[in-house]
Amino acid sequence: MALTTLVKISNVTNLSDARYCAGMGVDMLGFSMDAESADYVDPKKFEEIKSWVAGVQIVGETTSTDPEVIEQLLETYQPDLLQIDESALLPYLGSLGKPLILRVDLSQLTLNQLDTFLQTGATGAEYVLLESNGPLHLDDDLKLALQRLAGRYPVLLGTGVSAVNVHELLAQLPVRGIALSGGDEEHPGNKEFGELMDILEAIEEE
Repeated sequence: MALTTLVKISNVTNLSDARYCAGMGVDMLGFSMDAESADYVDPKKFEEIKSWVAGVQIVGETTSTDPEVIEQLLETYQPDLLQIDESALLPYLGSLGKPLILRVDLSQLTLNQLDTFLQTGATGAEYVLLESNGPLHLDDDLKLALQRLAGRYPVLLGTGVSAVNVHELLAQLPVRGIALSGGDEEHPGNKEFGELMDILEAIEEE
């Protein structure tokens, strides 16, 4: 399987998601390493899932701002890439030898603030993941801003993407790829993929 753009799946919590997405040809699978997170995957379960998937990069996701905590998580999980929320940590964490993804919450910034933030805060990030913790409408102003920013920064678009608009967005915006979220299983092995499946099938190469 091959997809027409780079795809990261965030917040993977179960083997069903991991195997389905890897089989569809996604590039990165992200797992929360934060014990307080609703999507937390403990090290034992993480190793079990990781052993079942091949040909995909593993992203360790954390919202921690403590460098020592993050170093310990890296030691425990050994991911291929590290995703953080705090841009100030990029220079230090860059010395640890892992490619870094900086997650940015679009709902917390105006478009001008986002531009300034990326100019000053995104140096050292392999990718900038743009998500939104609040409601966000991809209107023309935001698309115009994203068009400009994605031309200058390695953006992964993680909000506003649907099976209906994914082709249009990829045609309009020079993003490096898209990011989608995994979901919970009803019980082990029983999973409705829904929107995730629809989007991945929409961008399968013919």
